[in-house]
Amino acid sequence: MIIEDLIQIVKEAGNILLTAKRPKIMEKAGHANFVTETDEKVQRFLVDKLKDVLPEAEFLGEEDGKDAFSSKMASGYCFVIDPIDGTSNFIYEYRPSVISVALLKDGKPYMAVVYNPYDDMMFSAVTGQGAYLNGDRIMSSDAPLSDQLACFGTAPYYEEYRDRSFDIAKRLLPLCVDLRRSGTAAWDMCCVAIGRCGLYFELKIQIWDYAAAALIAAEAGCSVTDIEGRPLSYTGASSALCMARGVKEIPDCFK
Repeated sequence: MIIEDLIQIVKEAGNILLTAKRPKIMEKAGHANFVTETDEKVQRFLVDKLKDVLPEAEFLGEEDGKDAFSSKMASGYCFVIDPIDGTSNFIYEYRPSVISVALLKDGKPYMAVVYNPYDDMMFSAVTGQGAYLNGDRIMSSDAPLSDQLACFGTAPYYEEYRDRSFDIAKRLLPLCVDLRRSGTAAWDMCCVAIGRCGLYFELKIQIWDYAAAALIAAEAGCSVTDIEGRPLSYTGASSALCMARGVKEIPDCFK
């Protein structure tokens, strides 16, 4: 099956992160928007291996640039790759960083893998078949938000979202046990999927940040939308709101 091949390939790619030392750092557009030679090495490895698994598939990777969405994704298969989600974490050895790979079919999520190599945590999902961690079925928590942690991203590359991000976080804090920020959107959504957190939000993330983790979270029973409650488009950047089973309504702090 393709999902088994995908899991094995991503696990092998994780070894590149584990053995990397002092990566050369380049900065892209935006505040602290880094890319390293390891990002590029992981992406090349994934593309080369995945071509053998599904030769007809297109590829959209974070290091391809930001204007390659529609033609690659409108029909057929397309792998959406974030070689290192949490590059700043990777540079500063502030765990975790994860590898995120989604397979879209006709523009919709079909398969997904998110891997944290530092803790050997492999999340996977196929549409309609549930979400898994290292082969075991997972479900999000059914506890109310008041009994759970919440996590968020600050959309750090987009200064125009900074004030609103922290305003929402300030208003969210009294509604939950406490707030967390990991520095990787894919990991945060997986934490909601596995029951470590009850909610995650971020005001702007790219498709390679959410494509895989959103499917995993949805298959774990989460509601995954933009912050207005609309379905994710899978055509480019979006806000994101991921809520566990026990969070029945969008909190007032988002309104």
